Amino acid sequence: METLLKDLRFGIRMMARSPGFTLVALVTIALGIGANTAIFSVVNTVLLRPLPYEQPNRLVVLWERQEQIPQESPSLPDFNDWCERNRSFEQVAISRRDND
Repeated sequence: METLLKDLRFGIRMMARSPGFTLVALVTIALGIGANTAIFSVVNTVLLRPLPYEQPNRLVVLWERQEQIPQESPSLPDFNDWCERNRSFEQVAISRRDND
């Protein structure tokens, strides 16, 4: 314990001798902690928390498959056909992503 206190006093003296280096080191540590917190917040929200739905394990995504396009959202007429013939799902919805 005595060695730790001596090391702390020495470190404080060295930081007081070079305030510019101390300031740069503290700003770097603060930026690192801030970036780490921001990244963890995004990962926690997107990947770790469950979806805000009842029974999220029952959600299903359906795609159309064509030779030219391996994974495509269904066209509106196909989606309407799926809705009319649906006997397996409680609800059906459609979304489309733009590939700009």
